[in-house]
Amino acid sequence: MAHLPMLPRPEYPRPDFVRPEWINLNGQWQFEIDHGKSGKERSYHDKGHDLSETITVPFCPESKLSGVEYTDFMAAVWYKREFTLPENWTNGRTLLHFGAVDYMAEVWVNGVSVGTHCGGYTPFSFDITSNLLPGGNVISVYAEDDVRSGRQPRGKQSEMFQSHGCDYTRTTGIWQTVWLEQVPDAYLSDMKVVSDPDNACVHLEVKVHGNVSGDTLTVSALYDGRSVGETRVLVSGHSVKLTLPLSEVHLWEVGNARLYDLKLSLHTQGRESDTVDSYFGLRTVLLDGMKFLINGKSVFQRLVLDQGFYPEGIYTAPSDEDLRKDIEISMGLGFNGARLHEKIFEPRFLYWADQLGYLVWGEHANWGLNITRAESLAQFLPEWLEGMQRDYNHPALIGWCPFNETWDRDGTKQNNDVLRIVYEVTKRMDPTRPVIDTSGNFHVVTDIFDLHDYDQNPQTFRERYEPMNDGGEVFNTFPDRQTYEGQPYFISEYGGIWWNPLQKDEKSWGYGDRPVTEEAFIERYEGLTQVLLDHPMMFGFCYTQLYDVEQEVNGLYTYDRQPKFDPEVIRRINSRKAAIEE
Repeated sequence: MAHLPMLPRPEYPRPDFVRPEWINLNGQWQFEIDHGKSGKERSYHDKGHDLSETITVPFCPESKLSGVEYTDFMAAVWYKREFTLPENWTNGRTLLHFGAVDYMAEVWVNGVSVGTHCGGYTPFSFDITSNLLPGGNVISVYAEDDVRSGRQPRGKQSEMFQSHGCDYTRTTGIWQTVWLEQVPDAYLSDMKVVSDPDNACVHLEVKVHGNVSGDTLTVSALYDGRSVGETRVLVSGHSVKLTLPLSEVHLWEVGNARLYDLKLSLHTQGRESDTVDSYFGLRTVLLDGMKFLINGKSVFQRLVLDQGFYPEGIYTAPSDEDLRKDIEISMGLGFNGARLHEKIFEPRFLYWADQLGYLVWGEHANWGLNITRAESLAQFLPEWLEGMQRDYNHPALIGWCPFNETWDRDGTKQNNDVLRIVYEVTKRMDPTRPVIDTSGNFHVVTDIFDLHDYDQNPQTFRERYEPMNDGGEVFNTFPDRQTYEGQPYFISEYGGIWWNPLQKDEKSWGYGDRPVTEEAFIERYEGLTQVLLDHPMMFGFCYTQLYDVEQEVNGLYTYDRQPKFDPEVIRRINSRKAAIEE
């Protein structure tokens, strides 16, 4: 088992909205599996009821790091722990935050329900001030999870008892940090930042909570410790829009993350003020013909598929350093970004992408949700919007992809209106980024036309896309189900070359036939990748995948993040200039 600090995942979990007064509640909690979903009837939520086991939060009970390692299906689970507030937390409000709980959660404080949340990938919080008692307090958490229902996005969590194919070990219950935060009676609750480097400014929309009549909001920016902008506005409602001019313009670019520090202070007359620390990056994203422009330059996206799984933590990285390491591994291989695949990644991953200048695409975990029915919107859209709201400010995030490979279910085709509505709402919520309606298939309305192609033969792979060079026919994997309408085009999954010479497990798999030698693997990898780099109509590629995940052994690294090949060889192949960058 990996070594863990006394407090697992001790870092502040929301790095783009930081306050000084907070308490990390990770660590040992009471725990119990509730197969019959009868815990409420048996008063598990009561303050005096002890649960029978213990678990290490924030690791899911399926994981080694949780100390439970129960990998069968769990209809529901319970958590409980005590906490004591600091003596100086006597004024203002106390907020209880959850980074993510899979899937439906209800929370009690001292035996009183404080709220519910539906969605396994997005954060939620409750104001628990009125529920607190002097001295010790007790939090109880109940979570239901059913990946086989067809009524919830499960991502790559297996619907079968065992992992199989490209589905892996499940995650149930709490899997991101739980924490308490002390805020004044009037406080900053959210923020949206839109960068505008052409006009040397950023535009902000700041949400405030509480009685804010007569308050003022001060927003200041620093670059490399220097003050580069400040403005102050009166607060007349619960939403404040403002523009912050900048005296210096430094662009956030791939591999060169020139970030600004941002401080927001809500000043109240005769009351405690609220201050939040954040950051932003100045960059623009634009589609121009077949090119994907970042800051007005054609940047070929050398992406890799990252599924966000860890051998001992499953959905949860053992440490913050593990999140950063995955990005550094990818960049060391010559990739400049990733598709964050079938999972809304935790905010600390996006923070490191911002810090390192690493491009990412935001994607939901739509697999498992039956989108042949219009009512699936009720299970998908609220959580998708929560994820968009959470991640909007990250400069590393350059596009949205709500769905991936929306296959037919039980012989019934996808409901095209579900994809159309989600696309349109996504564009309305964020007009600054392109949107792919469903990666691979079946496109309905999309800014970018992407395909998945696991042909293992570089020659036939090249021949398939050759006609596009001279304005000829554009290859479409499912012409009877989707129509190409001249959008920018790229192959967002390819390769997946099966390579596991040290793993004899017959259940392991990859795409196509296994190369016989390492040299044969490199030859195939280079041949396939050159096709996409050389193509003047391709603005990027995404290779499957960065590291193995359980039985799927087509990673460039093993599941425990050991290189299978000399990283410099892969880096040399990936880094060659692309035709569309000329």
